[in-house]
Amino acid sequence: MPTPPGGLEVPLWRAIAVYRVAALGYACAVLLRDHHRYAHPLAAWPVLVAMAGWTAFTAYVYARPTRRGWPLLLADLGVVLGILLLSPGVVGRTALAAGVPALAVAWLGGPVLAWAVSGGRRRGAAAALVLGAGDLVVRGWLAPSALNGAVLLLLAGVVVGHVARLAVTAEQRLQRAVELEAATRERERLARDIHDSVLQVLAMVQRRGAHLDGEAGELARLAGEQEAALRALIATGPPASRLPAGPAAPGPPPGPAVPGAPPVSGASSVAASRSGPAGRSVDRAPGRAGAGPPGGGPAPDGTRDLRDLLRRFAGPAVSLAAPATAVPLPEHAAKEVAAAVAAALDNVARHADGRAWVLLEDEGTLVRVSVRDAGPGIPPGRLDEAAAQGRLGVAQSIRGRLADLGGSTTITAHPGEGTEIELVLPRP
Repeated sequence: MPTPPGGLEVPLWRAIAVYRVAALGYACAVLLRDHHRYAHPLAAWPVLVAMAGWTAFTAYVYARPTRRGWPLLLADLGVVLGILLLSPGVVGRTALAAGVPALAVAWLGGPVLAWAVSGGRRRGAAAALVLGAGDLVVRGWLAPSALNGAVLLLLAGVVVGHVARLAVTAEQRLQRAVELEAATRERERLARDIHDSVLQVLAMVQRRGAHLDGEAGELARLAGEQEAALRALIATGPPASRLPAGPAAPGPPPGPAVPGAPPVSGASSVAASRSGPAGRSVDRAPGRAGAGPPGGGPAPDGTRDLRDLLRRFAGPAVSLAAPATAVPLPEHAAKEVAAAVAAALDNVARHADGRAWVLLEDEGTLVRVSVRDAGPGIPPGRLDEAAAQGRLGVAQSIRGRLADLGGSTTITAHPGEGTEIELVLPRP
């Protein structure tokens, strides 16, 4: 069983070190109590010093995972077995037969625990059998106390080995779960970016070229095929065999999702290039001059006025209502909310008449953004059907972004009565 450099096994090794110290203290107490019954009481003190030195040495070396190999394990077993075999000469067989404990007493359980933690039940049982046999030899084969001690050692080796195996298995499962979650979150982030950029462009090429002939029509057909294939790809998770061996490396932090800044997702740039039925562009106005920091950049404290990002979507077809005072959010959060609004406006341009109303509210502990249109609404079950088809505009570009920020998305839609998308983001 492999021993990882850290994790759930670390407390077990620390517990073994504590057990050795406590067992050494008990052996010292037994020596003080029974030394007058020993055959050679003065010889017991050097043995006790050797036990103390080995206890300190093992506490130090076992703390380093790279040293928990066979050389140290065998040396540990050999030293404790040797001290145990010194008991007849120091304590005397007569005293041992009379029930006086051997020199090691409970201290001889240290190697059993170390072998069990390092290798599981079988290795712990093997160490227990060796030391149990040594204890039987020292005390006498038929001594009930020796037999009880051997049985207790065996039980300790098996139980502790089983617990150690469970700890390692649990740690491995936890690591796999963390890797899977990291891979899933990265896939969702990439799916949002792909939806906001590549998929939107392919869909626009397919729609605008569907009625053309020749190479333009062929290009539109190919764009439609690639859009369908890409949607199917991002709608399904990666095979388990392709998951990373370690924690997924985080991708580059998302950048602005609005025009006028280096985009991370293409939601706003695609929205700016796509014309709705009314011939309008979702991204119309650059915002009022003098609002927020110069150039609409982040404030010195790293926050961004959400009004500056949403004003870029305002225009003849998009009405924006915002507070008179700034609505500061952390820059990344502000950009993600703006990207979600851009995705909602893109849906308005594609599925409604292009007319939308955006309401920004600052409620102190949370920020609320509502996007409402007067289109045909969303039929029941249509969002789930779209997600199953790989159309993740609502699932990822809107809901996914707010969920990653700790917020929520509420969609209220009735056929023929328009749609309202409410984005709620608690402040940190």
